[in-house]
Amino acid sequence: MNIKKGDQVIIIAGNYKDKKGKVVKALPKEGRVIVEKVNIVKKHIKPRRQGEKGQVIEIERPINVSNVQVICPKCSKKTRLGYTLSKDGKKVRVCKKCNKEI
Repeated sequence: MNIKKGDQVIIIAGNYKDKKGKVVKALPKEGRVIVEKVNIVKKHIKPRRQGEKGQVIEIERPINVSNVQVICPKCSKKTRLGYTLSKDGKKVRVCKKCNKEI
């Protein structure tokens, strides 16, 4: 999975198409990511103790990684990612459109 926590992404399919946001959490085993302010659902919470009130909270649910695409910070376009070796010999992510390191 190419997408990491902190990446700026755009949604390319589904109900939230063309919305932008930052990846809050990446779930590589499930192939999903949580994007801030996208796919918000309401969750009802029961009171656990006597005298405590129940409540309704809004949380962000994961969406499939195939429905998001990374926005390159250099060229500001949605792009696919490639990998190259840096001068240090480390593997780095690269924008496929402008060939700049992400």
